[in-house]
Amino acid sequence: MHIKKHLSFSGLKKQLGVRISQIEDWRDKGKAEYSMQDFFMSGFAMMYFQDPSILQFQQRLEDAAHQNNLKTIFGVERIPKETQMRDVIDEVSFRSLEPVFSDWFLSLQRGKHLEQYQYLPGEYLVSIDATGYFGSDKVNCPGCLFKEEKKGSTHYYHLIEQAVLMHPGCKQVIPICPEPVINTDGTDKQDCEINAGKRLIEKIHSTHPKLKLIIVGDSLYSKQPFIKKVEENNMRYILVAKPDDHKCLKEFIEGSRKLGEVLRYEVKDSKGRKHVYEWANKVPLNGNGNSWDVNYFEYWLEDKGKVTYHNSWVTDIEVNEKNVEWLVKGGRCRWKIENETFNTLKNQGYHIEHNFGHGKKNLSMNFFLLNLLAFFMHQIFELTCLIYQRARAKFGRRDEYWNQLRCTLRILIFNSWEELLYKIIDPKISYPLT
Repeated sequence: MHIKKHLSFSGLKKQLGVRISQIEDWRDKGKAEYSMQDFFMSGFAMMYFQDPSILQFQQRLEDAAHQNNLKTIFGVERIPKETQMRDVIDEVSFRSLEPVFSDWFLSLQRGKHLEQYQYLPGEYLVSIDATGYFGSDKVNCPGCLFKEEKKGSTHYYHLIEQAVLMHPGCKQVIPICPEPVINTDGTDKQDCEINAGKRLIEKIHSTHPKLKLIIVGDSLYSKQPFIKKVEENNMRYILVAKPDDHKCLKEFIEGSRKLGEVLRYEVKDSKGRKHVYEWANKVPLNGNGNSWDVNYFEYWLEDKGKVTYHNSWVTDIEVNEKNVEWLVKGGRCRWKIENETFNTLKNQGYHIEHNFGHGKKNLSMNFFLLNLLAFFMHQIFELTCLIYQRARAKFGRRDEYWNQLRCTLRILIFNSWEELLYKIIDPKISYPLT
């Protein structure tokens, strides 16, 4: 099976290794027992196989056989102790890992795998949302967000603002480098999701300036300051506009509806369900004197006379009968960041809410990024690698698949990632293939 080199495990790992090699090593070279590659590749391997104890297993394997899979598969020369790994990774700025996301994104683009994600000709949907990945009443660092509890205690937590490129017809999502919601020295107020979202929009545009993007988000983002930031960065948007969050907009639409100025379109599908679409272009977003005009559309799904789904959005794309169904699909596609991303990361083996190590500076965020990069690499293989797809198809559940991979790693040594996959596909296959 032919695998494109730049999208193979070794190709993607090489790109990660290049970025790790660019990390400035502040340690005394004469006394440094382990390299940055050893620390970060060991951490990445831990996330890749979704096993916080993989280092211990591989150390035991090395003691018994003088060889280990971290060396043969990930290029780790010496396996560091977990305490040492945490101490060093904590000192490295999480910004050092950010370029890997664009490296892998460009590799997908180079392989023309992004073409299937086009939502409109030449344009792509990017969903944004925030999620938490750490919380504690005791463990904390200077970057932690915090809130005072009623009982007088303080709860510390971390949030990230995440973006994923997606398409209504594609199962896989393409994660874009997140932006932490993080407190920094010299600021009086805590950081917030909206401010992190604005920074994320700027970062996406800076990293992918020629990519035409349509930002999709929930009702928190459909406010004028955020929309202004989206437009300043040459992006378009489809944002949920809940009536409770947009009372003036709601009143305007109700008034326009009475005047017959809101257009309506209905259609029944093969299951007998009724789809109802309404829209109005160039309506005021809010009641301020300097309110921007937006285009509004609303959707109801009725089954046997009962409304089973209802939502409304604002967009800068002119709405008409030809595109309203497709715009609704784009707006509803926002759930992919919840189901295909956050739910997968939290409940399907990646354990992003597990405290792999918090540290005092960058450890928590660096471990999150390594975990997200592992998820990213798996998504790439689900899109592009037939060997991975064949091995994955032998198991119904994702966690069963990774359990089998981890069990196999603990008893056998492999010369490559592909050799491990072929062993999963058929234990009788000899590798390299002849």
